[in-house]
Amino acid sequence: MKNQAAENKSQTTRSDVINLLKEDHKKVKSLFTEYEELHEKKGSNDKKAKIVQQICTELTLHALTEEAIVYPVVRKAIHDEDLMDEADIEHAGAKGLIAELQAMNPDESHYHAKVTVLKEYIEHHVKEEEKNMFPQLKGSDVDRDELGQKVMNFKEEEKVKTKTSTSSKEENKEKNNHSKKSSSSNSSKKENDSE
Repeated sequence: MKNQAAENKSQTTRSDVINLLKEDHKKVKSLFTEYEELHEKKGSNDKKAKIVQQICTELTLHALTEEAIVYPVVRKAIHDEDLMDEADIEHAGAKGLIAELQAMNPDESHYHAKVTVLKEYIEHHVKEEEKNMFPQLKGSDVDRDELGQKVMNFKEEEKVKTKTSTSSKEENKEKNNHSKKSSSSNSSKKENDSE
């Protein structure tokens, strides 16, 4: 029985947290590649902005998930404070660039440089996780499938929150636009009435 349990633990499954995080890494790497292919193309600013927005969304969800679900468990399991502290700092640096990029347009100064630096941050972070953190996690007692299930559940909850928040913001924006039109229309009417 012990051999069977050890064998099951060593096999990776679709819900294995390491597989899930590696899938995220591949997805973001692919998006950065898409962006790079568009970099020199004229008239591609809308596409670039859309891709960068996707990158930022994916990275934000990934970081939230790691910080809320994965890192607390891994920190206890692998006892490598330096590695985990570096991961926290790397997340903070990436979040800063993500916030800046989300407030920018592709034709603004330093936009491409910020995308490039974000890509480099993420490449380094992924290398640290995949070469150092994940092997230590594999050697620990952590049930990676259970942790993976928590990751999937957390991401689903966050996606629902984001959709709800986005819908509310769009509704408020629409209401504000409507009330601006109404007040503009009313003030025009008052000007006409006073003439």
